[in-house]
Amino acid sequence: MTELPPQMFDPQHPDKAAELQRAFAMFNQVSADLTRAYEALQGKVASLTEELAVANGELRRQYQEKEALSERLSSLLDAMPAGVVLLDALAHVTALNPVALTMFGPEVVGAHWGDVVARFLEPTLTAGEWRLGERCLSMAESILPSGDGKILVLHDITSAQRMKEELGRSQRLAAMGEMAASLAHQLRTPLAAALLYTANLGQPGVNEAARLKFSEKAASQLKRLERLIQDVLLYARGESIGRDVLPAGDLLAEVRQTMEPLARAQGVEFVVDDACSAVEIVGSRKALAGALVNLLENALQATPAGGKIYLGGKICPAGVVFTVRDGGPGVPHEKRERIFEPFFTTKGQGTGLGLAIARGVARAHGGTIELSSAPRSAVVADGDASGAEFVMTLPVGVGSGEGK
Repeated sequence: MTELPPQMFDPQHPDKAAELQRAFAMFNQVSADLTRAYEALQGKVASLTEELAVANGELRRQYQEKEALSERLSSLLDAMPAGVVLLDALAHVTALNPVALTMFGPEVVGAHWGDVVARFLEPTLTAGEWRLGERCLSMAESILPSGDGKILVLHDITSAQRMKEELGRSQRLAAMGEMAASLAHQLRTPLAAALLYTANLGQPGVNEAARLKFSEKAASQLKRLERLIQDVLLYARGESIGRDVLPAGDLLAEVRQTMEPLARAQGVEFVVDDACSAVEIVGSRKALAGALVNLLENALQATPAGGKIYLGGKICPAGVVFTVRDGGPGVPHEKRERIFEPFFTTKGQGTGLGLAIARGVARAHGGTIELSSAPRSAVVADGDASGAEFVMTLPVGVGSGEGK
C-alpha cells in the first residue's frame, strides 16, 4: 500500500488542507446528485412498468375481443346458407365455408379459381348466374379491405328459378287462354254472318238481286275471316327483319301511294312530310310498309270526314322517326296501356292485331313504337289537338346519314 506523503496532513500546509476539503465536498455533492438521479430513475421505471402493464392488459383485451369476433364470424360463415369462397391476390382458393365445401369439395383449396369454374360451373344466359349440375347459383364477389384477395358468395337460387319458370309458364298459359277466347270471339262473328247469308241463298223464292246481295255479303265476311286468320298467323309467326336496303323516303312514297286513294274516298286529307330521304333502312320492305299502313288505317278510321291524317319521317340521333297522327278523339288514358295487346280493339269491326303486329315489326327491326296523346307538330294543329300520335323509331342502315 502506498503511503501518503506526510505533508498532506501537515497543518503547516493550509493550501493542501483546503484542497482536500473541497474534494470531499465535491464528492459529497456528486454522491447526493447520483442518489437523487437513481431515485428519479426508480420512479420512472415504476411508472413505465405500470404503463406497460396497462398497455399489455389493453392489448390482451383487444386480442381476446378479436379472437371472440373471429370465432363469431367463423360461426356465422359456417351457419350461412350460401357458399363462401375466399381467394388470395392470385385468385387461388384459400378457404371455403361448409356450404361451399359441399359444392366443390375440399380438394379445391389451393387451386386456381378459374380452374374450379371450368371444372364445376357452367354459365347461363343471365349474367351472374351459373349452373352446378342441376342447381342454379347466383355469384357475387367483393374485394377484401386489405386488397390482397376476394370473397365470393354463391347463393343457391334453384327454387327461386323454378318458381320463376312456373310463374312464366302460368302467365303464358293464361295469355294463351285469353288469346284463344278472344280469337274464338273474333272468328265467330264473321263466320256466323257468312253462314246466315249463305243459308239465305238456299231459300226458295229468293230473286236474283237478293241472291247476289247475299252472295256479296257472304264473300265480304269470308274475306274478313281470311284477313283475321292471316293476321293471327303473322302475329304468331313473328316478323323477320330481312335484308332489304331501302331509302326511308321510298318507304314513305310506297305507303303514300297505298293510303292516298283510301283517304280521298273518305274525304280525309292526307299530309306527308318527308325529311328522311338521306338515310337508308335495312330490313323487310313489306313488313315495314305494312306496319305503317296499319297505323294509318287506324288513323283513317279514327278521323271524321273533313279531317286530316299525317305521316312524317325525320332523322334523329337514334335513327329515323316515322310519325302517324290522326284527327280523331284520341286514346283514353285507361286504354293506353292495353292498346298494343293482341285482340284489344276499340272498333267494332277491328281484329285488334294491327297495332300488335306493328309493334312486333318495329321490335324485330331493333326499333320501338310509342303512343302520344297529343300532336307535337303544328302541321295538323288546327282542330286536331286531341288526336292520337304513334311514333315509330328505327335504326338506320350502316353508312346512312345526312348528305349521303
